Amino acid sequence: MPNLFFLLRTLLLLTVIPFVKAQDPYQLLRQPGEGFASVVPGRVFEFPRDHYPHEKYKIEWWYLTANLTDEDGNDFGVHWTLFRQAMNAKTNQGGWQSNQIWMAHAAVSAPNSFSFSQKFARGGVGQAGVERSDAGGFEAWMDEWLWRAQSSAPFPALLTAGTENHRFELTLSANDKWVLQGEGGYSQKSNSGQASYYYSQPFVEISGTIWVDDLPFEVKGNGWLDREWSSQPLSGDQAGWDWVSLHLSDGSALMVYQLRHNSGEHYISGSLARKAGQTTFLGPDDILLTPVSETTLELPGGSRTLPLEWHLSLPRLNIELNVAALRASSWLGTAFPYWEGPVTVEGSHHGMGYLELTGY
Repeated sequence: MPNLFFLLRTLLLLTVIPFVKAQDPYQLLRQPGEGFASVVPGRVFEFPRDHYPHEKYKIEWWYLTANLTDEDGNDFGVHWTLFRQAMNAKTNQGGWQSNQIWMAHAAVSAPNSFSFSQKFARGGVGQAGVERSDAGGFEAWMDEWLWRAQSSAPFPALLTAGTENHRFELTLSANDKWVLQGEGGYSQKSNSGQASYYYSQPFVEISGTIWVDDLPFEVKGNGWLDREWSSQPLSGDQAGWDWVSLHLSDGSALMVYQLRHNSGEHYISGSLARKAGQTTFLGPDDILLTPVSETTLELPGGSRTLPLEWHLSLPRLNIELNVAALRASSWLGTAFPYWEGPVTVEGSHHGMGYLELTGY
């Protein structure tokens, strides 16, 4: 009976997604994580252990974005994400009694096309997860989408995934210098106590193949991996967030995000990382993030107006940037709808990156 109850509950969750989309799916991220572990300052991160699931926390993700170029200089964007969510705060019994649900997204932005796909799975039955393989290597997967590393760390690795019209096979490499976001990995999201544990690898070197309608393109470029887990990522008065990660012309990697409050007093944070390992934490007094223009997209479910061009100012670091979407057509009409796509950077530095907009 517990197995049947869980299966029915999971099916209910997945079948009500169209209804939830009509409401506000991000409300799930505002609900208090009663019974789950709390995110508090002072955590000591331990690798490779922390590359794997933290089931005492309600929600968690592994998130890769990549700016890639083919042999003719054409720009491509790829992102791949695996999400874990616990249905309740009880100990995971595994197998058919697992209380874990998984969701995965893949998207490809090509010069003349964009497509995305989403997948869902329950935990415990081999359909999705993040584990060490029998050979001891890191593996993160959902059905045939697979991130497979040679060691217990995520790099070096091979990532294969795709959508209805696009697919990719990418070789990923990076050093073992992880950027702990926020204050030593404690990333505050509001003044009301919401926070996550958050670390990144901003310097992922990527090469491989993207197929667009079965036509192959050899690509290479830079990627950004984010790892984050929490029990309540948003406060009750936060509609969503704006997040940007940039690879700049001086070799640095810049990340800025703001959590939008209904009051208009948004919570903002970020970091500037160097490949050699130095990282500068950026607080609210260091960042000015201002939308420059808005674009209205006509979508199957109706129109959406989004800020796809931003001015980013870091006066203390003498950085002034204009960040603009490379292509407007990067809307993911998934269960949790959002815009995610490649951006160009001009100003005191040049570069490429990725922009994510949620809650619009």
